[in-house]
Amino acid sequence: MAYEGMIAETMTINGDKGTPISAYLARPLGAGPFPGMVLIHHAPGWGEFYREVARKFAHHGYATLSHNIFHRAGEGNAEDVAAKVRSQGGAPDAQVIGDTEGAVQWLRAQPWVNGKIGVFGSCSGGRQTFLYACHTKSIDAAVELWGGRVVMSPEELSPQQPTSPIEFTKNLSCPLLGLFGNEDRAPSPEQVNQHEAELKKHKKNYEFHRYDGAGHGFFYYHRPMYRVEQAQDGWQKVFAFLEKHLAK
Repeated sequence: MAYEGMIAETMTINGDKGTPISAYLARPLGAGPFPGMVLIHHAPGWGEFYREVARKFAHHGYATLSHNIFHRAGEGNAEDVAAKVRSQGGAPDAQVIGDTEGAVQWLRAQPWVNGKIGVFGSCSGGRQTFLYACHTKSIDAAVELWGGRVVMSPEELSPQQPTSPIEFTKNLSCPLLGLFGNEDRAPSPEQVNQHEAELKKHKKNYEFHRYDGAGHGFFYYHRPMYRVEQAQDGWQKVFAFLEKHLAK
């Protein structure tokens, strides 16, 4: 067998407006160059699941950075920090965009990255992945997993999240992969339909896959919502999409 190994470590990068934020890097050992992935964590926080996902991407040959968009709320248990952020209305959209741009540019500057970078996020991170992909020209692919509140009602808008991300669809700058469970309510199948109709309207390069028997968070193996068959097929879709847009 060929030698296989990776390096994984926490570090500090510059986020929105140059503010230092924490991040977790996992990448294959060797000179590369490897395609890059940036992971936007979900509302439960910058915790163990996203570290494991970072290592999964590294195992598949991607230099992967998961940045902590909740860093400003303090250190400590990821779920406690996340609860504090949620009580404050969530991380501001503009700040998340800035933090993610910082992560992308940090990764792009590394000598072992091949110059192509994708962004991946689930739940609120899926929403933020789509939002970011509509506010940058720095990435080559975006993976949105069940992005809740891409479609927002007027009552859901707030100072932190002042515009429904679907309003920015015309600015989507890269191919988009979306995975959704048909039993989800955030987003509901009707909201996914709206999301897809807007992508079609603006002639965007996208592919959506919808799964019967699955609801919100069907990749989360540590929770009752996990659906093994749908998750395994979803991961195959993710890596096929990224191979097409990043690896060559």
